[in-house]
Amino acid sequence: MSTLRPDPALLLELCRARMPFGKYAGLRLVHLPEPYLLWFEREGFPHGKLGEQMALALEIKRNGLERLLDPLLDEEGP
Repeated sequence: MSTLRPDPALLLELCRARMPFGKYAGLRLVHLPEPYLLWFEREGFPHGKLGEQMALALEIKRNGLERLLDPLLDEEGP
């Protein structure tokens, strides 16, 4: 039986990513409000990497795993 392990590089990239448009432009994707991410889930995430990162941010929030990112966010600053 294998165990799933988060990819640190993928998580670090997520922590660096910022919302490029809209009401939350410039905000880190991991800091987007959950209701905003849920709206995108219903309406459709953007295509490509941004949509994948937003979906990952939602899954992290949905499962209460935000604290896993704290060390990565500390490295990055505000």
